[in-house]
Amino acid sequence: MQHIDRWCQFSQPHGVSLKNRWRTVLIALAVAVPSGVLPAAAARSAVAAIENGETQPVYSRAEALRETVFVEVAGVDSDSDGRSDRVAVEIMRPKETASGLKVPVIMEASPYYAGGNEVTNHVVDLDGSDPAGMEYRRDKFDDLREEMFGADESTGGFRTGTPPFRGYYDNYFVPRGYAVALVENVGSGRSTGCPTTGLENETAGPKAVIDWLNGRARGYDAQGAPVRAGWSTGNVGMIGVSYNGTLANAVAATGVEGLKTIVPIAAISSWYDYYRANGGVLAPGGFQGEDTDVLARYVLTRQDGPRVCGALLDRLGRDQDRVTGDYSAFWERRDYLGDADEVRASVFVVAGLNDWNVKAKQSVQWWNALARRGVPRKIWLHQGPHFNPFSYARRNAEWLRQLHHWFDFFLYGLRNGILDEPRADVESGPDQWATHASWPLPGTRRARLRLSAGEGGRSGGLGPDRARGRAVESFTDQSARTAERLAENPDTADPNRLAYVSDPLPRDARLSGTPRVRLRAAFEGGRSPYLTALLVDYGTATRASGNVVYGTTPVCYGQGVPGDTGCARLAEHVTVTAPFKIVTRGWLDVRNRHSASRTEPLREGRFYDFAFDLEPGDYVVKAGHRLGVVVISTDHDFTLRLPAGTRVSVDPAAGSVDLPVVGGRDALG
Repeated sequence: MQHIDRWCQFSQPHGVSLKNRWRTVLIALAVAVPSGVLPAAAARSAVAAIENGETQPVYSRAEALRETVFVEVAGVDSDSDGRSDRVAVEIMRPKETASGLKVPVIMEASPYYAGGNEVTNHVVDLDGSDPAGMEYRRDKFDDLREEMFGADESTGGFRTGTPPFRGYYDNYFVPRGYAVALVENVGSGRSTGCPTTGLENETAGPKAVIDWLNGRARGYDAQGAPVRAGWSTGNVGMIGVSYNGTLANAVAATGVEGLKTIVPIAAISSWYDYYRANGGVLAPGGFQGEDTDVLARYVLTRQDGPRVCGALLDRLGRDQDRVTGDYSAFWERRDYLGDADEVRASVFVVAGLNDWNVKAKQSVQWWNALARRGVPRKIWLHQGPHFNPFSYARRNAEWLRQLHHWFDFFLYGLRNGILDEPRADVESGPDQWATHASWPLPGTRRARLRLSAGEGGRSGGLGPDRARGRAVESFTDQSARTAERLAENPDTADPNRLAYVSDPLPRDARLSGTPRVRLRAAFEGGRSPYLTALLVDYGTATRASGNVVYGTTPVCYGQGVPGDTGCARLAEHVTVTAPFKIVTRGWLDVRNRHSASRTEPLREGRFYDFAFDLEPGDYVVKAGHRLGVVVISTDHDFTLRLPAGTRVSVDPAAGSVDLPVVGGRDALG
């Protein structure tokens, strides 16, 4: 059934004459693109229907061609079988490409197309209370389906055969003169090789596909006959959510020629910061006990994978080091920030400010590294979870407009003004969107608030003035209560935490960026090495919970075919009215007080100075609310859980929090 786009009326090329509705133009990329944005090598022609500066849906999704190509990853033999690895690529392109039309490619590489294996996470309760070990069994792909494809667009793993074209890329972009390529990454589905959770061999798979699209690599059909991509302009844009977006970051960091842009959504820029934090072993939110070896075993869906790749995955388990949590050569090889200088592609970054799986730091540190490099870039920050912004009911049309213009500009060279628009789209509260020149928001400055000890069993203070006198406060670590429970009732004494709370704010205050905490503390009588700080907004309000709910009425966004309607149910924020919210948090292994790469034991009972960043964010604290800093040790949902009983003493007079505030210190009153 043919569905009609809410914003564009589709016209089939074999129906009404195109001359009556569209003007067909020959796009010379070297002329259309401003000097310096695309290299001269991009001057290849492509024919598309253009109106109002954007490609139009004049090609038929129903008649689109599909082919499967197996691309050789030259020089990479991660499964040690004596042959170069190969990755399977499923391609959809307009049928006119069979008769001379050349089109650019939107590519999504993924280890998830073939589903995942059932795996057991590592034990995180190390207090001996569960001698058999607490087993966490999660089918992560089930959780990722709607994040990747949206409601009604999900699919189970196929294991054999070809990956389905779910999501919106084929329905929306193929009619507009793009090809879509889905790459089964090494070790998954029909590809060979082994997954390594972020190493160069994984990056080499989609990079080889870009080389093939530019005539620099070999591709074969299922019978082994050579296949060339004569229909490709060579211009490629990568996109994806989570691991899929991470692969886009990794490939861009190689500087491969032909990759013009990437759209990493909730993507990783440093695997260390996904599984570790400042020297401490850390879990991605919701997946306690996961680590590099667990994820690699999950995505190892190629035929005979355990036999072929088992030894390599065992080595991951040994080398990842869940004891010290130190940054090492193992993690350096999985850190793309060090190669940001190699990025030639433009980058459209998307992150959820309530995403505690791939935390906002991953996108923000990538954004900052690209800014130093001068890379053309754009950012979307939303108040949702680990999520594709396409699925937001109240933002879907704007997402499609911007993404469409972004690809048209960098892959077709159309002058559509996308780079003249504000660089940042930021959601400060549920459905409260605004555009800004950049991010952090212009006018953001550091504002330091200092800690002061409480009196009479009450919470301590948080304010601009240095505390008078000195007093030491203590709490006892425990591992059973969550951070949310420990953040409750800040004005009531709690033996398992310390709380420092400001006076009510006289006006709304906008936080935009990365807070930093400084503490002087001593540890004794226990084993927990963690110091956790929570930044809390105290005041009753209705806020985004970090969850979404899908509506019942589908929205149609592209050309549909039987089994793939071009429609999806879209999501709304789930909001919660509550007396407080943890705005952000951060963690430190105190043995790594000088460096994430070096563990240094502490002397029991001796005070040391510690400083560490909290996760970045963008958040409005309402007038009349109070800001709080809550100090704990074990963070039940994120850190390892060691035996309870560690006594942590804090000298609040030496403590502070630096907040990124729009307007600086004066904005806090």
